[in-house]
Amino acid sequence: MKYTESHEWVDVQGNIATIGVTHHAQKELGDIVFVELPNVGSSVKAGAEVAVLESTKAAADVYTPISGMITEVNSDLNDRPELINADPEKEGWIYKIEIEDIREMEKLLSPGEYELLTK
Repeated sequence: MKYTESHEWVDVQGNIATIGVTHHAQKELGDIVFVELPNVGSSVKAGAEVAVLESTKAAADVYTPISGMITEVNSDLNDRPELINADPEKEGWIYKIEIEDIREMEKLLSPGEYELLTK
């Protein structure tokens, strides 16, 4: 798993990456009450805003760490946005993307680097 400075995580299986927000991000946001999911089939460039999380504290943008086409969204979040709080790095995933350029992964943080960032 790799991480971004804006608190997204990326898990790659083949040419598909699953993306969500980290434990740290959900803790900072508080209780998630609504998720605006991206559109399946959208092509996005690394750094673009792709989703919005609304919590009892604030709204936060979710940025895509890598470029590609969105192939799937976690539609369970429509009825159960609290999955992000309960299990942000497994059941609370937000979307999957077909990777355009795997080399973009090299720019992301390792688990150790991310842990240092959040201390």
